[in-house]
Amino acid sequence: MTAVPDPPAPPSGATAVPAPEPAGRRRPRLRRWGRRLLIVAVALLAAVTVFSFAYNAATAGRAKAPAGALFTEADGVRTRYREWGARGTPVVLVHGAFESADTWSRVAPLLAARHRVYALDLTGWGYSERRGPFDAARQAAQLLGFLDALRLDRATLVGHSSGAGVIAAAALKAPGRAAGLVLLDGDALDTGAGEGADKLRSVLRDPYRTTVTRLVVRSDWAIRTIYRAQCGPACPRLSEAGVEQWRRPFQMPGAEDALWRMQAVVGLPKGRVAELARLRAPKAVVFGADDDVFSRRSPSETARRIGAPSPVIIPGARHLSLVSHPGQVADAILAAAP
Repeated sequence: MTAVPDPPAPPSGATAVPAPEPAGRRRPRLRRWGRRLLIVAVALLAAVTVFSFAYNAATAGRAKAPAGALFTEADGVRTRYREWGARGTPVVLVHGAFESADTWSRVAPLLAARHRVYALDLTGWGYSERRGPFDAARQAAQLLGFLDALRLDRATLVGHSSGAGVIAAAALKAPGRAAGLVLLDGDALDTGAGEGADKLRSVLRDPYRTTVTRLVVRSDWAIRTIYRAQCGPACPRLSEAGVEQWRRPFQMPGAEDALWRMQAVVGLPKGRVAELARLRAPKAVVFGADDDVFSRRSPSETARRIGAPSPVIIPGARHLSLVSHPGQVADAILAAAP
C-alpha cells in the first residue's frame, strides 16, 4: 500500500484557514434555530394575547354623557347638542373627525352675542348614539334632522375639517335650508386617510385593536401630543379636565366599534363640491396658515371651487384654528352669517 503524504505545513507566520463546514451539517443547525425562533414567536404572541384579553377586561368600564347634556332625535339618531345665545338667526356648528360639540366651546360664545348658536355631536363621535354607516350622507341626514327637530328653518352651517363635507352634503340635498356656508380647515372633498386606514383595519384584529385603542385613549401623554401637533403653540395647555374632555367620548358605549367602522374619508367628489357654486347663499373658506393637513393651495382652490370670496387665512393657526384662534374664526363666521 502506498503511504499518503501529510499535507504541507502553512508557511511560517501564516494563519491556518479552517475547512468550510459541510452543507449537511449546516442544514440541521439552521432548522434548530428556525424552530427556536418559531417557539419564541409563538410564546410572545401567546403572552401578548393573554395580556390583551386581561387588559381589555380590566378596562371594560364605560363612560356616561356629562350631567345635564341636551339630546334630541335627529333622523332616528339620539343626538347630543349644545346651545348658546337667545336671539338672532341660527348658526349650526359641525365638528370634524375625533371631535365633538365641545370643540366649539371657545368660538360659540363669541357668536352668541348676535346669533342663536348650536353645535351637535355627529353619529360616531361625541355623545350621540352610534348608528352607521358613518359617512357624509348619513351624517348630513342627521344634520338636516337636527334642523327639523329644533325647528331651524334656515341656518348658517359651519363645518370644521371633515365636517365641511357634512355641511356640503346637507346643503346640496336641501339647498333651501342653508342661509350660509363656512368651510373651516376643510375642503369638503372625499380625501383622507384612505388606504392606510383600510389596511390597518384589515391587519389589526380584536382583541388587539381594542387594546391599542384603549392604550392610546387612556394615555394623557398621547392625547396631549396629538392635541399639540394639531393645535400648535397658540393653543391653551390641556389641563386634566381638558384631557378628559377629549378622552371621555371615546369611552362611551359603542365608541370603539364605531371608530374602527368609520369611513376613511368623509366628503364628496370634486364635481359634487363644485355644485355649491350654484348655491345662492353667502359662503366663506377659512384656513389656518400652518394647517399641514391640507396643501398650501387648498384654501384658494376650495374658495374658487365653491364660488366663495378669497379665503380667510389665519396666521399662526394650524388645523384646530377654532381652538387656537377663536376670535379670528368667529369674525370670519360672523361675516358670512346673515
